[in-house]
Amino acid sequence: MSKAGAYGLPRYPTKKQRKSRKRKWKLALLITLLILALLFVYFQRNVTRVLISISEATMRASTTIAVNDAVYYTLSDEMRYEDLVTITRDSEGNVTGVAANPLKLNKIARDTASISQSNLKNLSLNGIPVPLGALTGIEAFAGLGPNIHFRIIPVSSVTCDFSSVFESVGINQTKHSIYLNVIADISIVMPSRTENFAVVTEILVGESVIVGEIPNTFLQSDIFGNKPNL
Repeated sequence: MSKAGAYGLPRYPTKKQRKSRKRKWKLALLITLLILALLFVYFQRNVTRVLISISEATMRASTTIAVNDAVYYTLSDEMRYEDLVTITRDSEGNVTGVAANPLKLNKIARDTASISQSNLKNLSLNGIPVPLGALTGIEAFAGLGPNIHFRIIPVSSVTCDFSSVFESVGINQTKHSIYLNVIADISIVMPSRTENFAVVTEILVGESVIVGEIPNTFLQSDIFGNKPNL
């Protein structure tokens, strides 16, 4: 309200006063926008980096849990090495062929990938717990304060393949190990940034000592066509 002037009439602000008020409002707006811009830059450079680091560590731990649970349900206690591999011998007992069971191995790979991806989705429904100190953008304070659950969107894709290793353990004795390799490609999607990384889990699914001479062609590679681990 304008103050009363002489004879009780209202006194309106002068043109100079109106211009002064407009300049103050513009200055206040400019300062506010500048502060918001600085906060945005700070968030981009510091807070987002800390949030990505915490999210990646959390997702790596969650991926390990998801894969281990999937393997627990996929691989039964009754599964034997002979269910995965067929060994053929000649009349003298020498090994002439080592062949994988594709139907059994494909089912293991398919079920493990499907269950792992489903587990990852369920584990990320509640968001990622981030300590309040992480919002300061200072790594020293990243683990301090109560947890705040952020709905950071993790996008995952899980694939599986097999590898095997032949290892000499004695005269005419070769240990054959079969591994299931679970590869989880994770993308953490945030409004300002997307981080991609992979989590690879190697699981021993079958192992046996083969007695008898094995052709060098098997020792130089595995039954899945991969190079052996040296």
